[in-house]
Amino acid sequence: MNRIDPASTFKPAWPEHDQQHMARDFLLWRHLRVVRARTMRHVRSIFSAGQAAPVTTTYGVKMWPNWGDKTYAYCHYGTYGTYLADLLGAVEHPFCFVDIGANQGLFSLIAGQNAACQKIIALEPVGPTYDRLAANLTANGLDDRSQPLNFGLSDKAGDFPITLSKGHSGLATLGEHGAHLAGEHSQASVRLETMDALAQHLPDDLPIFVKIDVEGHEETVIRELLGSSHAKRIIAIFYEHDDRWTDKNAVNALLDNAGFEHSKIYGRGKHYDVLATPQVT
Repeated sequence: MNRIDPASTFKPAWPEHDQQHMARDFLLWRHLRVVRARTMRHVRSIFSAGQAAPVTTTYGVKMWPNWGDKTYAYCHYGTYGTYLADLLGAVEHPFCFVDIGANQGLFSLIAGQNAACQKIIALEPVGPTYDRLAANLTANGLDDRSQPLNFGLSDKAGDFPITLSKGHSGLATLGEHGAHLAGEHSQASVRLETMDALAQHLPDDLPIFVKIDVEGHEETVIRELLGSSHAKRIIAIFYEHDDRWTDKNAVNALLDNAGFEHSKIYGRGKHYDVLATPQVT
């Protein structure tokens, strides 16, 4: 089967986000959403004790309650904003969503709201978090369109240590900076696989939208993706960046060499998200 070249055949009309609106959002409203989520998770943990059913989040997807975890509270109360959700909702042609560092699956679930998303591949290496990911996919009726995978993507395969932050599953990191995380943290062992293992689960006939949130391992993940035979089918890479533990110049060079633009920035300061898309000539 011939590979699809999205740069010439697949051109989604990505939504434009007003720069002034984003500035206000990241300077004020996002902080207020964080405060709300952190406050309400303590309230909900008291009054929702023993709740045995998924609940609907601000994003309109169902997730099993996990009020002891800040990451879940952020998902529930919409702390992450609508930027990636808007991008996922704008794709009108059949595509595959690859969620690398899926955590409990928020953005996989949001992708599943779009009927054009015919396949969801969600990677989460931390066992208990992976279990919640799989349960949330089931709760949203996505079992027939999704494949949760209990490993992380890297340039080496094997079992490796990961640092876990108590009460904040989204801070799990393979990076050395994990030893300096604020608050209580611990170490666990997770499975990592190379692109060869991930490729076995990718459909051959769909363009690919990739989301990457791996707390400092972004450069390695992007190198694996762009060095694979599937790179030409990638229509977007939405990744988290932090100047404190990721080399921006190295990541930009990888994208440049692969023919990707990386000019759409969501956030301010040292920590932000980037949308990279193939250059159209």
